[in-house]
Amino acid sequence: MATNTVRDFSKRGDAIPVPPLTKVQGEAYERLIQLTKTPHDREPIGLEALLREVFPIEAYDGSMRVEYLYYKLDEPRYTVDECKELRLTYGRPFKIGVRFVRDGIAEVLEEEIYIGEIPQLIGGGEFIINGSERCIVNQLHRSPGVDFSIQDDTGDRQLHKARIIPERGSWIEIEVTKKDVLAMKIDQSAKIAATTFLRALDEDFSSTEKILDKFYDVQEISVNKLKPEFYSAELIIDSETGEELCKIGSQIGDAFDAIMASPIKKISVIADPADPLILNTLAVEKLDFLADATEHEAALLKIYGRLRPGNPPQVDKAKSLFADKFFDDNRYRLGKVGRFRINRKFDMDVPEDVMHLRPDDFNAVIDYMLDLRARKDSAHIDDIDHLGNRRLRTLDELAVEEMRKGFLKLRRTVQERMSVKDPDELNKVADLVNSKAVSSAIDFFFGRSELSQVVDQTNPLSMLVHERRLSALGPGGLNRKRAGFEVRDVHISHYGRICPIETPEGTNIGLIASLGIYAKIDDYGFIQTPYRSVQKLKATDEVLYLRADEEMNAVLAPTEVLDEKSRIKSDHVVARRSGEVTQVDPGEVRYIDISPKQLVGVSASLIPFLEHDDANRALMGSNMQRQAVPLIIPDPPIVATGMEKIVGNYSGMLVKAKRAGKVTFVDARRILIDNSDEYILKTFRGLNERTCQSQKPIVKIGDTITKDQIIADGASTVDGELAIGKNILVAFNTFDGYNFEDAIVINERLVKDDVFTSIHIDSYEVEVRDTKLGKEEFTCDIPNVSERQLMNLNEEGIIREGARVGPGDILVGKVVPKSKNELTPEEKLLHAIFGRAGEDVKNESLNVPAGSSGVVIGTNHFSRRMHLDADQKKMIKRKMDEYEIEMLSKAIVLFREMVSEMNEILGTVMVDPSTRQKVGLSDNAAVIKEQIEGFTDKWIKGSKDTKAKALVVHEQFWPRIAAIQKESKRRLEHMKRGDELPSGVLEKVVVYLANKRSISVGDKMAGRHGNKGVIARIVPEEDMPFMEDGTPVDILLNPLGVPSRMNVGQLLELHLGWAAKVLGFQAVTPVFDGATEAEVLGAIQEANDSVVAKRNAFEESGKNPGGAREILAEIPFAGKVQLHDGRTGEPFSQPTSVGVMYMLKLHHLIDDKIHARSTGPYSLITQQPLGGKARTGGQRFGEMEVWALEGYGAAYMLQELLTVKSDDVEGRTKIYDSIVKGTNVLEAGMPVVFDVLCHEIRGLCMNIELEKDQEETGSLL
Repeated sequence: MATNTVRDFSKRGDAIPVPPLTKVQGEAYERLIQLTKTPHDREPIGLEALLREVFPIEAYDGSMRVEYLYYKLDEPRYTVDECKELRLTYGRPFKIGVRFVRDGIAEVLEEEIYIGEIPQLIGGGEFIINGSERCIVNQLHRSPGVDFSIQDDTGDRQLHKARIIPERGSWIEIEVTKKDVLAMKIDQSAKIAATTFLRALDEDFSSTEKILDKFYDVQEISVNKLKPEFYSAELIIDSETGEELCKIGSQIGDAFDAIMASPIKKISVIADPADPLILNTLAVEKLDFLADATEHEAALLKIYGRLRPGNPPQVDKAKSLFADKFFDDNRYRLGKVGRFRINRKFDMDVPEDVMHLRPDDFNAVIDYMLDLRARKDSAHIDDIDHLGNRRLRTLDELAVEEMRKGFLKLRRTVQERMSVKDPDELNKVADLVNSKAVSSAIDFFFGRSELSQVVDQTNPLSMLVHERRLSALGPGGLNRKRAGFEVRDVHISHYGRICPIETPEGTNIGLIASLGIYAKIDDYGFIQTPYRSVQKLKATDEVLYLRADEEMNAVLAPTEVLDEKSRIKSDHVVARRSGEVTQVDPGEVRYIDISPKQLVGVSASLIPFLEHDDANRALMGSNMQRQAVPLIIPDPPIVATGMEKIVGNYSGMLVKAKRAGKVTFVDARRILIDNSDEYILKTFRGLNERTCQSQKPIVKIGDTITKDQIIADGASTVDGELAIGKNILVAFNTFDGYNFEDAIVINERLVKDDVFTSIHIDSYEVEVRDTKLGKEEFTCDIPNVSERQLMNLNEEGIIREGARVGPGDILVGKVVPKSKNELTPEEKLLHAIFGRAGEDVKNESLNVPAGSSGVVIGTNHFSRRMHLDADQKKMIKRKMDEYEIEMLSKAIVLFREMVSEMNEILGTVMVDPSTRQKVGLSDNAAVIKEQIEGFTDKWIKGSKDTKAKALVVHEQFWPRIAAIQKESKRRLEHMKRGDELPSGVLEKVVVYLANKRSISVGDKMAGRHGNKGVIARIVPEEDMPFMEDGTPVDILLNPLGVPSRMNVGQLLELHLGWAAKVLGFQAVTPVFDGATEAEVLGAIQEANDSVVAKRNAFEESGKNPGGAREILAEIPFAGKVQLHDGRTGEPFSQPTSVGVMYMLKLHHLIDDKIHARSTGPYSLITQQPLGGKARTGGQRFGEMEVWALEGYGAAYMLQELLTVKSDDVEGRTKIYDSIVKGTNVLEAGMPVVFDVLCHEIRGLCMNIELEKDQEETGSLL
């Protein structure tokens, strides 16, 4: 029964609509290249900031320099489709404007330098790189700044540790040792005292007195008040004898008597050091003083000795190394984020552009460690897994980081060339600049970086989710082998920011995650989530986005605490505070969640009754929805969550109207709006995962369209709503053990009616090159090939579209020369008479590989123009003329429409001043073409007001006319120039095969709740269990798959789905805000009443008003129905749960996996069959399998398996002979692996020889 209405079971709803789901990638790309801004208006972010940082490039002697002016991004040279077909990158040519200045030469050179191509973002977040769609995954990494932690220690004391992590440069680790000393390391170097680094960092803190004065309360007291337990804050020397009485920083102790006896009157002391940590550190600090070296220089030398052990100590080198390591912006940089976190941690107000480490920062770190040791409330250790301490590196930051390496190489190259070239001889900057380093860095990042991944295009959901993925792996990230449990675990700060459910199973669990639905990223890269503020126990309409650290001290409650008037209704509220879930007073609540589904990500939000599923199964359900194959007849789910339309809208596989208008033409290939906006639909396009994208129009001629309205469906969508599966009648019942271990039994109807049939697209390509032996060629004249194999090939040897092909069939005929012998006149005559049959060429045609078949749905032939003959050139000229006429007619339609509206406004007919002809009214296309090219606003005559109105119309139409002209010019140039093929390739042919796959035994299916299984049997429709009214069920699932998996959501979906089917509505039950058990029961009762009413009407009238198939059996409140065995007609002993469930066919198809080998390739070394389907391999009969047969004493079977079926070469040959002769004799010989073993032993310097008994006639084995 068709669903006519939607019944929404949500109670609370969403305070704000779901934001654009692909916004993250788009915003990051705009920050990278600032495409919407003019070159001189760009902000210092992304690429602009990088270029300002790298330039100016000065010569080593300062005699010349290259200054940066601007950068420019031109229009892409090819369209998206051309790039996909030709395996090119869809990008914009990247040029930088520079100025070359030379000392003593007044002339200043300015020019634009081509650097390379920057890939252009398409759709929600994809790039076309070498013909395939890729996306850049956002990286979740440890944020720059300062982190405090506690080291593991078996004693009673806590040993604290601090890390100063820069955006770029050396890590600094400061730790308290077991001897209660503050030590530090720079990049895993040997330890030094922290005070030594402080002395080196700033001369103002180079003296011990100043260090003590900074960290302790130093008092000057009279000697009379001195006590032995006091510490000296100065070096105490007897003025009379010159004897050193007490070292600075030391306890008075034994020196008390000597000091009292000396003439000293006043002394600086530390009376009561709260923490002796700094004093202990100063006591063990050993600085080596060179002659005349200050304490500051001695500290620098100490650090130099640690960083460059073995090098002789020199003050100049020590200063230079320290300055390079901590004060050079190219080598050490805290970054905007690092400075922000330090300011936040220590309550500072330092400008964000101060990127280096200041002495005050280092002092603040030490102060904070002292506060931690004193257990002050204001100080606490950091949780490194908290999202306040982890941030996202988005596309712009990742790309700039990689491009920086290229630009730094470029800078070095320019400086080296400046040093060797004469300034007078340099006439252009291009002589200095080699852009290869930068273009290589761009190509590497977008094409081969670990975070650049081929987009998962199995279905629209998988593509959308891939663009929202977060990875803790990649350069500068974690290693999956070393990542522990804590970093993978769900954290309280993930709430509303990272989905706690969606993550892969296996080694990447917890390291790959997904953004929450409402999450957004702030300027620092931290993930924010929105909340409604609460005032006077009422949730207001004010929405605030909070970072994880900002909500730590706030009290946040879920939406369920609100009543229908947005007031907090209960006396006690369960809320979150300081990372803990606790019960609080309503008056303490400051923020309320924006939506119940705020917690989860996109995939998890599509699972109805998610709250009733175990998290492990929900995880599987989320992941398996992304593996659902697009079906040829998709259904939107009858039990939905409301996110399906949103996901479909942002999936990037639909067609949306660019502007409002009226539909004037529709067919399967294109949609025309207002006779001007043309939308070419993609039909049978193969996606990355070989699934099929076929767009279908959902508008009719005459429909009025608004801007951004969906006008055509893509793969797995119906009317813009995500539809990745089918609503199927499911029963939880066993069937002779065929659904053992989650196996699935299905009705043959699903095969006959193409319910789960999908189309898969394969592409095969072949190239023609110019070799040393001669030119290769595409042809249908192939030697030693039968006519039957050539019947579907055209003259060029390319298969015709629509041909059905199987394994081994020729797709493209290709011959290559075998030798370079000069033909004699007689041979040339023979070849002219008999064709290529006698020519010395060999067949290298493109054949359909084993295991593949299908229908040819398209072929593309690409070639360089220089290798075409006269006929081919004529054909291309004809195509160019046809295309030019087609584009001109489009421009003329728009131009006439514009002129008509302008004439109506002006009240007169515009005239071309040069020809005096009326504009747009001529029947001659050439005349109107000239008018389009020459049209200016001077042709518009009228009053000021009418002219202004006419100009508005001109501004509406002219960009569209200009776009048509531009595209026409670009396309004609491309047709004239020929296709851009790789070096050495003359021609290339790509053949596309479509393969229709029905559901079959071995295919994997699943529901949305992690209830997956493999099809074990397809049962005839008449043998399937049927209900009281004779309706057979479509799928039988094992009832044991529910209790232990704890995914009860599938049962609620089953029952609500049945009720929705009977009553003809679509149930919308959002996650955490959906239908209750009582509402599901109510829907079942309502459906039962409807069934009873239909039955009564049927009995009274004696007719069937709704169709017998649509009058389902009555399902009682228990949700179970009496089924009958289809084979015997007998009822089953127990009622069965029956209902409608949304089932998916997953991308684990048996046709891609099943494989058998009779003969095939063998390994060169062992002479044993290879392994794997791709290599036509065999099954390995391993050690444990041998044991099994030995256990049964099957000696002859073992002999056969280990010799003639494996690596006995002679025995294999004899088997062929015996088959030919019709004898059934097995003669096992010596396996090659025995020789391999002998060689192995000889490699160990032990000579082993096999001595055969001459008289022995039998086999060795």
